[in-house]
Amino acid sequence: MASPEPGSALTLDDVRHIAALCRIGMTDAELERMRAELADLLGEVAFVQSVDTTGIDPTGHAVDNVHSVMRDDEATDPMPAEDVLLNAPLREGVYFRTRSVLD
Repeated sequence: MASPEPGSALTLDDVRHIAALCRIGMTDAELERMRAELADLLGEVAFVQSVDTTGIDPTGHAVDNVHSVMRDDEATDPMPAEDVLLNAPLREGVYFRTRSVLD
């Protein structure tokens, strides 16, 4: 696997910061393993970025003549509220009732 460019190696503090942003608790062993995996991943990304794509047209799909099976996105009238609420496991009047998600 490719390694990250010199000077861009991840530190354990970098991984701790990323884990904190993601709200993921990690042991020291997990932090070290994640540091190595992220460094390998960043090295792979750097390799892909180094490929010269001059003169190559961007594509949305690697295969020609791809036909979308999705319908056209057209505005329609909304369903009647009563029809929508037929599938509600709990309802209160014309509203969906849910369990509290905040303290």
